[in-house]
Amino acid sequence: MKNEIIEWIKTIILSLVIALIITTFVKPTIVKNYSMSPTLQENDFLIINRFLYKRSAPKRGDIVVFQSSLKTDNGKDKLLIKRVIAVPGDEIIIKEGQVYVNGTMLEEDYISETYTEGDIDIIVPENKIFVMGDNRGNSLDSRDEILGLVDFDVIMGKAFVRLFPFNKIGLLK
Repeated sequence: MKNEIIEWIKTIILSLVIALIITTFVKPTIVKNYSMSPTLQENDFLIINRFLYKRSAPKRGDIVVFQSSLKTDNGKDKLLIKRVIAVPGDEIIIKEGQVYVNGTMLEEDYISETYTEGDIDIIVPENKIFVMGDNRGNSLDSRDEILGLVDFDVIMGKAFVRLFPFNKIGLLK
């Protein structure tokens, strides 16, 4: 009986340690809108790598989850998910429906529209990124002053795996 109790205690402690490690480095999240369509759909279940940006900066093309200054219905900071378009030091220009980073027009095979609304010409400052949703016509992103550029310190992590729906399980690009 005593050995069985010790085994149960070991199992519980090991389970708690594993749970702590998992929640420290990854975070599950559910997509709540269509701003990243067609890449992500509402109710997609994603895993976020929380550890990656503690060791390196976000890169162009990463899909990131971050806390915004926008509020949910219950008053909490709203989490947003967007694609990194420009990183510190990049010049981003949006004109005549096209997106240019450092003078080169972006090849964006992940968006469904061919026209990107906006008139932007900025150089992204240190510790900030410029983000946009893949559904350019229905995305509140860095093009809008309400959101603007995103600070590194509000980025929760990189969305890297979709677990649901099951027919779309896999790494995100």
